[in-house]
Amino acid sequence: MSDTMQALVYTAPREGTQLREIAQPEAGPGEVILQVAAVGVCGTDVHVWQGGHNLTNRVVLGHEFGGIVAAVGPGVEDVQVGERVVSETAAVVCGTCIYCRSGQYNVCPRRKGFGFAIDGGMANFVRTRPAILHRVPLHVPMAHAALTEPACVAYNAVIEKSRPRPGDHAVVIGPGPIGLLCAAMLRLCGPARITMIGLRSDAHRLELARRMGADEIIVADEEDAVARVRAASDGFGADLVVDAVGIAATLNQSLDLVRPNGQITKIGWGPEPIGFSLDRLVAKAATLQGSFSHTYTTWERVLSLMGTGQLDVSPLVTLYPLEEWHAGFEAMEHLEIPKAVLLPNGPTLANAP
Repeated sequence: MSDTMQALVYTAPREGTQLREIAQPEAGPGEVILQVAAVGVCGTDVHVWQGGHNLTNRVVLGHEFGGIVAAVGPGVEDVQVGERVVSETAAVVCGTCIYCRSGQYNVCPRRKGFGFAIDGGMANFVRTRPAILHRVPLHVPMAHAALTEPACVAYNAVIEKSRPRPGDHAVVIGPGPIGLLCAAMLRLCGPARITMIGLRSDAHRLELARRMGADEIIVADEEDAVARVRAASDGFGADLVVDAVGIAATLNQSLDLVRPNGQITKIGWGPEPIGFSLDRLVAKAATLQGSFSHTYTTWERVLSLMGTGQLDVSPLVTLYPLEEWHAGFEAMEHLEIPKAVLLPNGPTLANAP
């Protein structure tokens, strides 16, 4: 292998994010080097590039990646060179806290993620660790497998943290990649109705919502979403509301959408103060549940769904060479596409089953 590689390196917002030639990582004890086949652009990557996150370190972006095992370090026995794998996002965890010891390392207080504190996958090669690698099922292209991570976020929120039941009316707010994947996860649970709520600016992504499982679409800046949801149920509202936006306005809306004894699951982040009372949550005896990241079993289940064809992420994917990363970031910034997937080592590696 060459001593250097191409990588998308962040040092500052916008012009401070550039494709650079940097040193290629080597496999130390207990480490694995992947030749990156495909890496998804997360909305968080776009926010970092825009200056929405206060990163102070130089880092290679990208936490949604998979590839071919190129090298293994001393002590690695359960991963073989040439295997097709995807990597979880928890680059570093302490391994000793109560959460790590109980398998809940996604909330380890010393967790460090790829693309934030540790160099990520928007590069020809990336260093990871065998404990967070998962084999990709046969016939699943690596370009699709790169979406395992956001699919796991959706699976954790809908299946593991929520209580979806057959016959429920479920509402998803926000037709971004996570919201669209939440609709797909809800469809597997046999709901009576899935409603996707977005805005006029989401027009292209709302078109995809039906393909991902939604029964109806509501454009919230054109009609009263709460009245529409209540009219479609028994007048009380939705059994489950998944807030995949996370800002104060959508949490406020969720409190109106949810029925008594219903549930709101919040995935999206919203840094500003909410500025309103939560008494509606009390009056309705409703549950407000947070959801963050995922763990090993989540990844295994999502990959199984991909392998059996029960989860199809292909409608979300638009491919770009790594050299055209800027076009992919801009397309997501302008809401033209739900998900850009970068190909650091060309299309052959990304599309091979």
